[in-house]
Amino acid sequence: MTRITRAVIPAAGLGTRFLPMTRSMPKEMLPVGRKPVIQYVVEMAVDAGITECLIITGRGKRAVEDYFDRSDIAENEENARLDALIDRLDIYFVRQKSPRGLWDALRYAEPFASGEPFVVLLGDTFTRPSCLPPLIEAYQRHRVSAIAVQPVPEELLDRYGVVEATPCGRGELRITDLVEKPDPRKAPSNLAVLGAYLLTPSIFPALARTRPGRNGEIQLTDALREAAEAGRLVGVVASGRRYDIGEPMSWLLANIELGLADPKTREAVQGLLEELGAGKGGALLQDRSPLIR
Repeated sequence: MTRITRAVIPAAGLGTRFLPMTRSMPKEMLPVGRKPVIQYVVEMAVDAGITECLIITGRGKRAVEDYFDRSDIAENEENARLDALIDRLDIYFVRQKSPRGLWDALRYAEPFASGEPFVVLLGDTFTRPSCLPPLIEAYQRHRVSAIAVQPVPEELLDRYGVVEATPCGRGELRITDLVEKPDPRKAPSNLAVLGAYLLTPSIFPALARTRPGRNGEIQLTDALREAAEAGRLVGVVASGRRYDIGEPMSWLLANIELGLADPKTREAVQGLLEELGAGKGGALLQDRSPLIR
């Protein structure tokens, strides 16, 4: 059984949808609950057995590197917990020369992968519970690249890569095609790529062969299509709740939901929601958080 020990976290995006907050703060450092979003992502990796992590940053992202440096302030419980997390992981950083998307970020990961399968997690998306254990299990069963997918509302399909697939096991799919940001009326399914991947080293030559698509960009989705056409790509339907911190409303709603889940903040958040006429907050989140699933 191959042990998966390496993870790559692309974190070089500009965060333009969060301006002006991201003028001086990387979007991956935006607080969600009492932690920055990227800490949830790193915790997912460590809990799944990852021991080495490459974070791909860029201009204006120095705060990410500083955050994952050990601190001497041990009196604070959360700070000590972060130090313990850092001690369990070897973290490396590389700067992407320009923010040219996920495909370009992965080019920097090839030496780090060293010819072994590796995990890719987006720096602004995480699930609770983690989708990584079933993703790793799927790889161990099928020995091919595996990606996490999840149903999303039809009106949101044009924000994601969407898969065409057939069932091949409980909660698993044999992916036959992928479409990047399709017209929702023409999408092959309602299953969107979640932002968690377990890739084999064959992804690197596939990326090199992939031609630019619309907007002159190369999409990881297009490289994965090559694996799908060869019958070497499986999907895992994630059952956890997705937190896609991609735009301000999603970020705000994630803070409310995780505030309700945190014993230290639950009472205050719940009290505010009740005062505002939202009951316990459930109806508000149900109706107004399409990106939190």
